[in-house]
Amino acid sequence: MVLGNGEITVAARITITLPDDWHLHVRDEAMMCAVLPATVEKFGRAIIMPNLVNPVRTTADAVAYRGRLRAALPTGSQFEPLMTCYLTDETDPDDVERGFVEKVFTAVKLYPANATTNTAAGVTDFRKIRPVLERMQRIGMPLLIHAEVTDPEVDVFDREAVFIERIFEPWTRELPELRFVHEHLSSKVGCDFVRSKAGQVGGTITPYHLELTRTDWLGSGNRPYMYCMPVLKTAADRKALRAAATGGESCFFLGTDSAPHAVQKKLSVVGAAGVFNAPVAIESYAKVFDEEGKLENLEAFASRNGPVHYGLLPNKRKLILERTPWTAPEEVNVAGPEERALIYRGGERIPWKVVGIS
Repeated sequence: MVLGNGEITVAARITITLPDDWHLHVRDEAMMCAVLPATVEKFGRAIIMPNLVNPVRTTADAVAYRGRLRAALPTGSQFEPLMTCYLTDETDPDDVERGFVEKVFTAVKLYPANATTNTAAGVTDFRKIRPVLERMQRIGMPLLIHAEVTDPEVDVFDREAVFIERIFEPWTRELPELRFVHEHLSSKVGCDFVRSKAGQVGGTITPYHLELTRTDWLGSGNRPYMYCMPVLKTAADRKALRAAATGGESCFFLGTDSAPHAVQKKLSVVGAAGVFNAPVAIESYAKVFDEEGKLENLEAFASRNGPVHYGLLPNKRKLILERTPWTAPEEVNVAGPEERALIYRGGERIPWKVVGIS
């Protein structure tokens, strides 16, 4: 780029191993077709969440959903959807093992009942799932956890900490060979817990938990497009999350928790939890790492730590990012009654841009 005074500047450019998204919602049908390209364009694989309107509870459900996902991919795409099993009080350990052995399921996802979107069928009694957890420990299958209690007596800002104390920490001792992922970390307590259990427990971190606080969400009027579960927390929590993500520790890795909703669902009297950030995710992470002076650690967080925790190899292809400002699109159009979904940071200038994959 040539400046007015004749000086030439070269935009900063970094090349990293093609990243994976270890926590992704793409929904189904028209919404899936509308939002899946945003991830396929910039990621090699993604852990696909099973909390559809009709949850992915069995191996047969996962085979069918994976088929719909693959059918929606562009011709020649190398993107790999990694399927998960929606854990319920009635989940059959034999079916879970069969799905894992047949390479249909990559992991099992635990939602406490009514913890977030489409989780009414989630776990109500943790004693009932013990046989599934023991089987998973034996076969080496990871458990992914939405780590929040739903006890109405517990303050919404404390749900993560209470889940860790009451349930998660005891499980790590009682099931020492079971691998866990603490998904969408939102607090300093969560970061400290994952760090203390590194090796057995990994933790994913979203771009919006790295950028926002509850003051951003509620401090100047309610901003429904910042509403997520677990909810945004304090500046101290955000600081801890940024240190965890950018610090080079192998127990932390990328998981966008990108979760699209139609506009009317986000703006409903009881608004849906979820932030659709896939179109700006890797660029937002690069921005945070740049702000923290830790760009050299982005590749580990985005591309290497996750595959290690899951026992997989990193991608072979490379992603090229450049410090070139661009304006994020405001929305994605969705066919049918859902019409459109708004994008995180839509309409804003993003300082980093994906410029190629090789």
